[in-house]
Amino acid sequence: MTTADPATAWLRGLGRGAPTAERRLFVFPHAGAGASAYRLAPHLPDPVEVCTVQLPGREGRFGEPALTCLDEAVATLAPLVAEHTDLPYAFFGHSMGSLIAFETARGLRRLGTRLPEHLFLSGMRAPGLPDRDPRHALPDGELLATAELDGVDPELQELLLPLLRADLTLCETHAHRDEAPLPCPLTVLAGSADETVSEPELLAWRRHTTAAFALHLFPGAPHLYVRGAEQELAETITRAFPARG
Repeated sequence: MTTADPATAWLRGLGRGAPTAERRLFVFPHAGAGASAYRLAPHLPDPVEVCTVQLPGREGRFGEPALTCLDEAVATLAPLVAEHTDLPYAFFGHSMGSLIAFETARGLRRLGTRLPEHLFLSGMRAPGLPDRDPRHALPDGELLATAELDGVDPELQELLLPLLRADLTLCETHAHRDEAPLPCPLTVLAGSADETVSEPELLAWRRHTTAAFALHLFPGAPHLYVRGAEQELAETITRAFPARG
């Protein structure tokens, strides 16, 4: 895919809240997902513009090779986001998206630009903790068996498999580098029934911020609680990242 403005490829929804937008929320999807998987915008106040990250290899960028290196993703995303920090903004990431959001925030700090006012990081253990169940190198059949693709046509599952493997490779092969904690408030979220991450692994995010820290669990919810919990999630985000009034 070619475009005169890379931001329109990478940041879906950018500019759709103008000229009334007062704040901006950048959304980073989970492994295997594209921008359309997240429907937070209808549940957030009008002054908040929602921009969802669209990585290569999915939806409108299906013809592009998916990335397998987190540093490569951040090297592109951080400068693009830096060009759109005219409004107060926050990050929300789920699972893989949490890791990309966190590293993008650190990339923005290295660029010396305005940082997010809040990080909402969901369904992911803190960086630097060992991966309990790496999957990127599993044989195709085993990887498909672990994927949450219920209701997806088998042929489409096969089509999505290389993308899922690339996304898992991006997460699971990333080597965390110690840096000073971020000065951004951090809210960690997860479903209480999420078997992929434990509460101690979620609480370990606390050391990555010098500002306020909170943990919010959605009762009885599984890993992909975001689907169907958009209203409650939006309310949680809005309380910590309110529109100016």
